Amino acid sequence: MLAPITNTIQSVINITWPVVIISTIIMVSFRLCYLFRTHQRFVLYHELWMLIFGIYILCLFQVVTFQDDTSWATNNFIPFREISRYSITSRLFFKNVLGNMIMFLPFGFFISYYLKVEKITLPLILTVIASISIECVQLSIGRVFDVDDILLNLLGGITGYFLYQKLRGLFEKLPAFFHKEWVLDILSLLMLIGFVLMIIFILV
Repeated sequence: MLAPITNTIQSVINITWPVVIISTIIMVSFRLCYLFRTHQRFVLYHELWMLIFGIYILCLFQVVTFQDDTSWATNNFIPFREISRYSITSRLFFKNVLGNMIMFLPFGFFISYYLKVEKITLPLILTVIASISIECVQLSIGRVFDVDDILLNLLGGITGYFLYQKLRGLFEKLPAFFHKEWVLDILSLLMLIGFVLMIIFILV
């Protein structure tokens, strides 16, 4: 059951690792120089979240413009036609259905986090704009347009919004100790380390 998921994650990592390394070095060095020259205070957890969001956007661009073999695929303008073709246990279901949802979950989360939205309207609109833009660009570079991808991206963005709202509600109920800056720094570092270890485990 986990094999299709790990295989999909591994294929994404194989595509994006050069972007991650290069962009991390450039963004970190530029950001540190900017903070130094503008005499702004360095806040670790804030900088980590900004870095993760920037890398995510670049990786998203890399994945959706990657020139894989799409000779077997055709444009789809009929909602749910492609989704209904896949068996729930098949590799293509995990890659094309769950993959398109999970790919936009961070998008909805980060939009909600940075814009501090209360209602779903803005994340919904921004997710639709991003997803339609991706599908139109894919159509112009030799890939295919699939309206089902837009629906799945939208579902992922909405899930990210609700995940943010849920986590924010839980965070606000925590004792004041957990709102301290150094605690947030440690928690953010632990989350980043945990994510890196998970990636290493999948690759190995």
